[in-house]
Amino acid sequence: MKLIKDKFDKKDIQTLPKVLFDGRIFIVLNESEADRAVDYLLRQSVLGFDTETRPSFRRGHINKVALLQVATATTCFLFRLNRIGLPDSILRLLEDVRITKVGLSLKDDFHNLRQRRDFTPGHFIELQNEVQLLGIEDMSLQKIYANLFAQRISKTQQLTNWEADTLTQAQQLYAATDAWACLNIHAEVMRLQQTGDYQLLTSP
Repeated sequence: MKLIKDKFDKKDIQTLPKVLFDGRIFIVLNESEADRAVDYLLRQSVLGFDTETRPSFRRGHINKVALLQVATATTCFLFRLNRIGLPDSILRLLEDVRITKVGLSLKDDFHNLRQRRDFTPGHFIELQNEVQLLGIEDMSLQKIYANLFAQRISKTQQLTNWEADTLTQAQQLYAATDAWACLNIHAEVMRLQQTGDYQLLTSP
């Protein structure tokens, strides 16, 4: 039986082994590559979803979302939106109502993506709502993942330049891991709901 906590102590995360996506990563730099990537993704049944934005250190200034990450269990596509914007192919993916797309803080992602182009979100699952069904109160990807898998997602690349000419390997792995982790969380929540094979430990 798996033991999970309603709230995971952040200081305990640093003691856990680091986890990284170990599949294929493709960087999408133009519309033709986006077309092919979306065709592939629309043949899947469930996808992990996330975005990255270059941090702004000026009060009142917010940059547009620079990267869209969409992952399967073995492959992640990094769409460089600062280069290609939101072409029709990506809009088709975002508005698709058949394929399950799972992410965290989707309201923020949708708001940021709409700064580039308006769209109507298709079939998405908000993981913050999903984990609450198990009694988990944490809202961050790092805490939820640590709670369910006893592994640490590093956040050291979060505030790096997502509009750089070339994304570093560390940035690519960070971005892919976040999207892939959403898939893992969704699958584990469904498993635990179906089996009931867990015990919730509540904070004193």
